[in-house]
Amino acid sequence: MTTSITPRQDFEIHPQLVDPLLPELLHPDRLLWTPRELADLTSTVATELTSGLRGLLRFDADHRWWARLALTDGVELWLLSWLPGQQTKPHDHGGASGSFTVLQGELGEEYRYPGGPIRRRTHVAGEGIGFGAGRAHQVTGIGTEPAASVHAYSPPLVATREYRTLADVPAEIPSLAPILGR
Repeated sequence: MTTSITPRQDFEIHPQLVDPLLPELLHPDRLLWTPRELADLTSTVATELTSGLRGLLRFDADHRWWARLALTDGVELWLLSWLPGQQTKPHDHGGASGSFTVLQGELGEEYRYPGGPIRRRTHVAGEGIGFGAGRAHQVTGIGTEPAASVHAYSPPLVATREYRTLADVPAEIPSLAPILGR
C-alpha cells in the first residue's frame, strides 16, 4: 500500500532551494515575527544554507539584484546582491519589522528612528541585525568586493516608503497595508 502526502500550500519556497532545513525554519503557523526571531532566521539561513544561496546569487552592474527565497503568511525572506556603490534609497518598511544578515562582503547602513539622529553602521559577513517597525534606513555595498545579504520582513508584503533623505523621516512612521494577492 502506498501513502501519498499532500504538499503544504501555506508557504512558498524558491524552486532552486532544496535544502530541507528551510521549510523547518519558516514556521508557517507563526503570523507575526519579532525582530529577534527575524534576526535568528536570516542568520541561520545565511550560515546554514550558504551553498544554496551562492548558487542563486547574481550580480548586475546596472542595478541591484534580488530574489525572494520564501513567503508565508507571517514572513518573507529575500536574497540581495550589492556591487560596491550600489545602494537603496532611504526608506522604511511600512510598519513591518525586519532583519538582514550579510552573507559576504560589507554593507554600510545609515539609519534613523523617528525623531532620532541619523546613525551609521558597517555590517560585515556573518553579522546581522533585527529591527522594529519604526526604523528607516539606507543600505550601500561598500568595500572592494561584491556583497550579498539575506533579509526577512514580518508581516510580509508590506510596501516600503521612500524618502529624499533620512532627515525627511517623519516623527511617526504609520503602517502601510500588506500587498494582497500572493
